[in-house]
Amino acid sequence: MEYRIEKDTMGEMQVPASSLWAAQTQRSLKNFKIGTEKMPQELIKAFAILKRSLAVVNCKLGKLDEGKKNAITQACDDILADKYPNEFPLSVWQTGSGTQTNMNMNEVIANRAIQVLGEDYTKVKTIHPNDHVNMSQSSNDTFPTAMHVAAVIDIEDRLLPSIQKLRDVLQKKVEEFSDIVKIGRTHLQDATPLTLGQEFSGYVAMLDTNMRQVKESLEHIRDLAIGGTAVGTGLNAHPKLSEMVAEEISNVTGKKFNSAPNKFQALTSHDAITYVSGAQKALAANLMKIANDVRWLASGPRCGIGEIAIPANEPGSSIMPGKVNPTQAEAITMVACQVFGNDATIGFAASQGNFELNVFKPVIIYNLLQSTRLLSDAMVSFCDNCAVGIEPVKENLDRNLNDSLMLVTALNPHIGYENAAKIAKTAFNDNSTLKEAAIKLELLTAEQFEEYVKPHEMTSPKE
Repeated sequence: MEYRIEKDTMGEMQVPASSLWAAQTQRSLKNFKIGTEKMPQELIKAFAILKRSLAVVNCKLGKLDEGKKNAITQACDDILADKYPNEFPLSVWQTGSGTQTNMNMNEVIANRAIQVLGEDYTKVKTIHPNDHVNMSQSSNDTFPTAMHVAAVIDIEDRLLPSIQKLRDVLQKKVEEFSDIVKIGRTHLQDATPLTLGQEFSGYVAMLDTNMRQVKESLEHIRDLAIGGTAVGTGLNAHPKLSEMVAEEISNVTGKKFNSAPNKFQALTSHDAITYVSGAQKALAANLMKIANDVRWLASGPRCGIGEIAIPANEPGSSIMPGKVNPTQAEAITMVACQVFGNDATIGFAASQGNFELNVFKPVIIYNLLQSTRLLSDAMVSFCDNCAVGIEPVKENLDRNLNDSLMLVTALNPHIGYENAAKIAKTAFNDNSTLKEAAIKLELLTAEQFEEYVKPHEMTSPKE
């Protein structure tokens, strides 16, 4: 490999000849050989949007000339068009302020902008990563700004549509299953009847609630730290910069962003992202519940509950021929576990804002974006490969319903709780039906039992 020599304030660094990054990026690669986790592409693109917006605003404020502004914005557009995905190689496990990633972005943009001007970045530095690309900025306000921009874009464009997709498929199942009566279960024991549609309507309502929670949480990360610079005072930034940059980012993304009203909070606290992560954890908890219900209801096929059938997507065992497993449910429950862990990491990292700056920023945004991506992908996968193909197994539904002793609950208004309990216990001990037990105890006639115990009528309130 051929190399070139680049310099920063600490001296010379040998950098791959063809790379757009420079000395500070290379120094980070040398010093932080930790793990395989790289800065998420969603964050890189958010940084490009931010740097583009800052160049535009600094030009409007008379601090950056038109030619440099145009070159910088073109470089940012190239990054947003995925032309240089390999130019951002840094580890998540770096400085907690994200300074190296900020400088990685500054160096790549500066060198690409020099190319846009028709010059050789290995020989001239017409555009400087600090003086021009990082003008009026600090890593301390750019990194948290990019965190919020990345999160809003990813959640609005990926997570919310995925929730909606799964919700809509489950709503169709509510309508399909509206007249199918089944036995309910509480404490993993038989309970009173409901319809399969009613059971699925609970899942739909859960996702509706999660959607509202996620949307509401987003409002807290629309506030941007940019303009706070090093410690929140705005040193070296124009007084109008923060508002103008928030407006420019809003125009570029089509998303609503605001200047954070208190920059000191914006630099040292990540309570807003913790709140968003909490909404994602609530979603993960409901997805865990839904997926577990599905795999229990589909258990069998002959020795389990077996009240629904799910698509058979792949062989389930390397030793047991013909076995099919609820793999989509297992995948989404594992994702839920990962999201729970990510939320715990985010919460602890967010608590570490000592004095004017939280220095756990990379791990916070890495985990939030991973949760967003995993939840989104898992819901689409579960929807397309499982939920859409769920079918009722009427034979098992009817058998379990008719075998249940809890249908006796319908007799409470007619013969009282204690007499109804006698019928249930007698039926259980004699291995008989409720009807046979009621007649044996001379508490009801056959006709009365048929009149009072109608499972479908037990699925809704009666006057």
